[in-house]
Amino acid sequence: MGRQSISFTEPNDEWLKSQVESQEYASKSELVNDLVRQARKQQQEVDYIRLKLEKAEKSGFTNDTQQDILRQAKSK
Repeated sequence: MGRQSISFTEPNDEWLKSQVESQEYASKSELVNDLVRQARKQQQEVDYIRLKLEKAEKSGFTNDTQQDILRQAKSK
């Protein structure tokens, strides 16, 4: 496991300390690792949505009604 030394602003450091003190996390390291995991997951979701939007934009327009589109989506 990589070891890092990082600095936090006072408000962020206080927030980290409060999370550890409330026993939400065992240590600041555990909390920071959890935050990084959450950020990575969020980025994956954003990337997935971006790909879907790009695919939709490239597919062109449709004459289907809103009900047709909904029916197609539910059938998948």
